[in-house]
Amino acid sequence: MAKHVLKRILMMLAGYLVAVLIGLIAVAAIYAVLSSLPDAPGYFDFMGVTPIAALAVPPLGMFIYFLTIVLTGLQTLVFALIAEFFSLRNALLHMLFGGAAAVGGFALIWPSAMEDMAPERWADIGIIAAAGLVAGLVYWLIAGRDAGFRRPLTAR
Repeated sequence: MAKHVLKRILMMLAGYLVAVLIGLIAVAAIYAVLSSLPDAPGYFDFMGVTPIAALAVPPLGMFIYFLTIVLTGLQTLVFALIAEFFSLRNALLHMLFGGAAAVGGFALIWPSAMEDMAPERWADIGIIAAAGLVAGLVYWLIAGRDAGFRRPLTAR
């Protein structure tokens, strides 16, 4: 039993770390695609170039990665524990958890974003939520498909 729980915890950690990385890549990709649309806000171009800066200056990339982990860690832990305790293995549920965790992290770093009625803020929230959906899917692929602290019954 303890071996199974330890395995699940390690899978949760690995899934989370990879999901955060893929989520950040998704944010950059979404901004890059949206910056090519006509009448896109000018700062979409800046956000599309940001990953190049993060790759050119690795400490900046690591700072962004660890900041994202800090901002989304607590809510993701709560969602992951709920999924593990209740053996929730639905991909869509994990995607919703990922989107909610991403928007929650965004709200932590920018508390007034929900009150700011500028269309760009709502676009940012939507982009972050979409990247969270992608991250939730990645987490499900790594750790969520076999969620459950209880050991599955096997025929011996």
